[in-house]
Amino acid sequence: MSARISFLKNPDPCNHLSDYKLRYGTDGYKSFNNLFRCFNGGRIKIKLQGIDIPRCSYCSVYQKRLYICLICRSISCSSHILLHTQLNKGHDIAIDVERSELYCCACIDQVYDSEFDEVVVSKQLIGLGMSVKSGADVVAVRSNKKRRLDSQLIIGSKFLVSPRDRREKWTFPLGLRGLNNLGSTCFMNAVLQALVHAPPLRNFWLSGQHNRDLCPRRTMGLLCLPCDLDVIFSAMFSGDRTPYSPVHLLYSWWQHSTNLATYEQQDSHEFFISLLDRIHENEGKSKCLYQDHEECQCITHKAFSGLLRSDVTCTTCGSTSTTYDPFIDISLTLDSVNGFSPADCRKNRYSGGPSVNATMPTLSGCLDFFTRSEKLGPDQKLNCQSCGEKRESSKQMSIRRLPLLLCLHVKRFEHSLTRKTSRKIDSYLQYPFRLNMSPYLSSSIIGKRFGNRIFAFDGEGEYDSSSSSSPSAEFEIFAVVTHSGMLESGHYVTYLRLKGLWYRCDDAWINEVEEEVVRGCECYMLFYAQERVIQKAHKELSYQVISMADAFPFADC
Repeated sequence: MSARISFLKNPDPCNHLSDYKLRYGTDGYKSFNNLFRCFNGGRIKIKLQGIDIPRCSYCSVYQKRLYICLICRSISCSSHILLHTQLNKGHDIAIDVERSELYCCACIDQVYDSEFDEVVVSKQLIGLGMSVKSGADVVAVRSNKKRRLDSQLIIGSKFLVSPRDRREKWTFPLGLRGLNNLGSTCFMNAVLQALVHAPPLRNFWLSGQHNRDLCPRRTMGLLCLPCDLDVIFSAMFSGDRTPYSPVHLLYSWWQHSTNLATYEQQDSHEFFISLLDRIHENEGKSKCLYQDHEECQCITHKAFSGLLRSDVTCTTCGSTSTTYDPFIDISLTLDSVNGFSPADCRKNRYSGGPSVNATMPTLSGCLDFFTRSEKLGPDQKLNCQSCGEKRESSKQMSIRRLPLLLCLHVKRFEHSLTRKTSRKIDSYLQYPFRLNMSPYLSSSIIGKRFGNRIFAFDGEGEYDSSSSSSPSAEFEIFAVVTHSGMLESGHYVTYLRLKGLWYRCDDAWINEVEEEVVRGCECYMLFYAQERVIQKAHKELSYQVISMADAFPFADC
């Protein structure tokens, strides 16, 4: 391990946690042993006796993330945990009720302690039907967040326990592997799972087009985020099923995005945009997109880059000013008025799900809203060259060119600057697994505007609105990033569609789910690939998997 990242191996301990252990030792940990409960999949949560739904002792809220004080066992929500430690001197360390992780109220951050992990992991092993040798010193087998025990638990060089028979897990497609949470990093894990299984990106890294052993930045001892991704792709497709820790990638991303270098929860969409920008920069493709009709050839833009057309039309004379802008994703407005909530969808799941009606938000409705003509305000008047003065105008967006991979971002978080408030929109959104983007192409939008059935468009020939759509406009979904919970304390999970089956990737936990589960989730980012890209990727992956057996015999974990 190089010196520049040596601190990742031995993080500095929290002073408040050290003070707590000097005063109380590990007795406080052990006193919670009877409160830890093991749920399905090995998750450990705190279950208080006689309390079905724990609530904050200050505001009685139960929907936010809750913490229980290690000293007085008072429960506080994320909004009042700092108040609790201010009112009670020395009450700095608490336990996350849902995740069974240590939390320092003074540092406002998760903290790690191997002796606390020993208590939690022992409870986890018992809950999974495993035996633990008495007096054995359990080595921590999870990082800041617990992970499923799919491999042997090791003491020194000897195996302590053997897992239960989990043969069904090995039937999962190659590349399906959990990612350990490194401390509120579910936002990163969710995006990485989607990108790892994005056909163009997967083929790019598995074919060695960015080889970390030959990268000049790496040989000079510099950080290289594409090299870290190369390690991740190698590890994910190595055949190893134990959860992987993307520590080096997180560190590299922090160095490139210093304003986001924190253990606090981040936004998955912001991470997605930031990560693609960093890949673009690290590959040395710094030339401006579409300048002099040249496009960037880095993998980021080859996979995700499309082109938007913006038409601003004078409402007086009808003259139009057209501009083009590149995009790597499209953000869609979600109308929450009279919308269905995910709870409504789950309630009706077994009765066929909520029927489509005017009050239910749909992806096609969001795309229609995105490409509809809107009247601009008086402060946005067009300086019309035909009229020779500023005139009222209307604006309409359309898609000039579709990317290979289409990322649709659903705007679920609203921030009002005037009211200084923020909220999350929990409405259910209906979206198809096969998406036809032809109605939203510029050729279709402009053709409808002029009422021409056959419309000559930008020198590309004629567009017939009655003809079948272009093959490049047909998309298939391959990943869905979801967000559950509140605005302040939510959780990101990714659903992957592999070989016609759906898999839920929740950090280190992976399990197969039914299609109805995916349709009923709070989708936040939808990843589609052109149909021909999906078909081509299946053939290429078969060859690459065979050749990878020698290239990546072991994962660098």
